Amino acid sequence: MHPTTAPAGCHWDGSPRTARPQRPLRVTATSPSRLLRTGQSSRCRQCGHRIDRYQRSGQQPIVLHPTELDTSQVPAPYRWHLSGGIAHPHSDGSAWCRIPHHALCPEHAPTTPPGPYIESLRRQLAVRTRRLIDTGQFTPTPTACETDSRPSRDCPARPVVQLLLGRYLADGPLEAIQCVAQTRQRHRCAQTVLDPSRPRGAWTLLPATPQRGQLVLPATLMAVYDLSRLPYAEQLRWRTQRCPAHAATPDAADLTPAGWQVFDPLLHTAHLHTRLPHVPFTQREEA
Repeated sequence: MHPTTAPAGCHWDGSPRTARPQRPLRVTATSPSRLLRTGQSSRCRQCGHRIDRYQRSGQQPIVLHPTELDTSQVPAPYRWHLSGGIAHPHSDGSAWCRIPHHALCPEHAPTTPPGPYIESLRRQLAVRTRRLIDTGQFTPTPTACETDSRPSRDCPARPVVQLLLGRYLADGPLEAIQCVAQTRQRHRCAQTVLDPSRPRGAWTLLPATPQRGQLVLPATLMAVYDLSRLPYAEQLRWRTQRCPAHAATPDAADLTPAGWQVFDPLLHTAHLHTRLPHVPFTQREEA
């Protein structure tokens, strides 16, 4: 007897082998956001739940809860809807709407009473977060304020960074600024821009001088994370918001735009800090 081998293109039992064609991810030319939707989903660093980032017209991206909620149960200030990949801060008249994640995140205290329906959802997410922590599936990312002995008002949640002859407002704490590059698995890189092996900037007090075209403010010193002494390549890496590995591979695509905003002392008055954060003295002098 001679062994019978399966013909080419078939499994061992003779059933046909079907190969699914590879479909590359592409951005539609008519897409308003010009971003790959697959790269805009991630996990909240504070509660561990899924979040979706969407672009807003003329503003920074907003983080929305991935599930649609009943519009009648959601207060009007919390209602958002999507149109062409762009988030708009109101309802579109349908029975369902989206809601910002910070309104549901257990680690964020709501500024206005959200109502009993939102409060029940917040409690459910809090229970899930505790279950993830207890089972070891999630570890909250500590912020600099949580490990600081000084009051939280000394630790800027959105610091002002000086680089490339300009000042920019970050979208989060320095240690939480995430790389925007795409990995080989088509996910957003989980590494941060701040790297212990790279030269760091220094916290310093600088005058809150306006840029060209802005009104003159009274002489005020503000805390700035100064990167201007670093080499140009290192400042460019911060400006493009890339980790050291992806800074060396410029061909890697970006899944989301960098979260920097050009700092305006008039528009961003809430982020003016007149005291240096509590950091080691060597870090302040490091350049």
